[in-house]
Amino acid sequence: MKLTIPTWLTLLRILMIPVLVLVFYLPYRWTNFASAGVFILAAATDWLDGWWARRYQQHSAFGAFLDPVADKLMVAVALFLIVQGHPTPWMAFWAAVIVGREIAVSALREWMAELGQRATVKVAMIGKVKTTAQMIALSCLLYSVIPGKSPSSIWMGEPVFHLGDWLLAIAALLTLWSGIQYLHAAWPALREDERSAALARAEAKKNRAPG
Repeated sequence: MKLTIPTWLTLLRILMIPVLVLVFYLPYRWTNFASAGVFILAAATDWLDGWWARRYQQHSAFGAFLDPVADKLMVAVALFLIVQGHPTPWMAFWAAVIVGREIAVSALREWMAELGQRATVKVAMIGKVKTTAQMIALSCLLYSVIPGKSPSSIWMGEPVFHLGDWLLAIAALLTLWSGIQYLHAAWPALREDERSAALARAEAKKNRAPG
């Protein structure tokens, strides 16, 4: 298997995850800058690998599989760190909504792929808006949330925290809405699959009947 430049960029994004965790817990004053910087760099590689793949036609099945995995891992880890640094019920709730939706949509995509209907659940524009709001929110929160410290103790920490907090809430609501859109788009295929399965069970039962 030949690794393309977009795939190398995706692998680099995965390698940044333990770096983000390590930097977040370092006992230095500059760790919030570094945490936000690592996350922003990872987000930049996400944009760059997609652009490179389209520009130079370097698509691969492995890259298509790995890219969303890297994105979801980076977002989930960032959310866990933020909730640990700022453990409020609302922060935990928004994190749970985002992570739960990603798990549900991933399962839905896998099911639709088995039915040969994966194109039915393509990313919509609302998903791109959600991703943008989410990335900005997480960058702001990683900058302004340090375990054991108040955002007000960080330079510009309080306004940056409130911006990130509101954007995370908006991203979570958009996440729910886009998840509903995914389900709505996939529902006819799911109903058809259930109908086919019911007919197959009825036919099997009929064939087993004594006669």
